[in-house]
Parts: sequence; C-alpha cells; structure tokens
Amino acid sequence: MSIAFRIILILASILTLLYMLRKIRKSQLRIENSLFWIVFAFALVVLGIFPQIAIGLSGLLGLQSPANLVFLFIIFILMVRLFQMTINLSRLEDKLRSLIQHEAIREHEEDKKEEQK
Repeated sequence: MSIAFRIILILASILTLLYMLRKIRKSQLRIENSLFWIVFAFALVVLGIFPQIAIGLSGLLGLQSPANLVFLFIIFILMVRLFQMTINLSRLEDKLRSLIQHEAIREHEEDKKEEQK
C-alpha cells in the first residue's frame, strides 16, 4: 500500500469518526446506529496504520494488491450494513401498515358511533 493511500485512508476515517461524533452530540444520530460507523472508521485507521495486516490478508486471499483488499473489505461491510438497513426498513413498513390499519378501523368505528347518535 502506498503512503498516499494510507494517509487518505487514515484521514478519511478520522473525518468520518469526527462527523459521527458531531452528529451524536447534536442528537441527530442514535448511538446504536453510529456505533457501526465508529467501528468501521476505527478498522480503516488500523488498516492504514498497520499495512502489514492488509498485505498479509491479501497474500492469503490471493489478491494482487493490499489496496484491493481494503476496497473489498469496504464493499463487503457496506453491503452487510445495507442488508441490515433493508431488514429494519421492512420491519418499520410492516409496523406502519399495521398502525394505519388500526387507526382506520378505530376511525371507522367512531364514525359508526356518531351516526347512531
């Protein structure tokens, strides 16, 4: 891994970490959600500071470049996160649909009661 790539990796990770901490302080992001990004940024900082990890793993996996390993790692982690977010979105959509149906039934029953009076 080149020095320039390592520096960019470390700086981008630190900036991401600072941005997440700022959003937590302003209560714009829940701590549970930001924990993923903090751990992710920390892992990238570790890969930037200790390129031997990326070099060893890329050799073990048969990749030509440690940078390819870093990109593969980033893509894999983001796809896992996207899958988790899709699951959460599906749950929220189900809860919203159920809430809308219950509210519609409640309003319908109230309308019936008012008509009977």
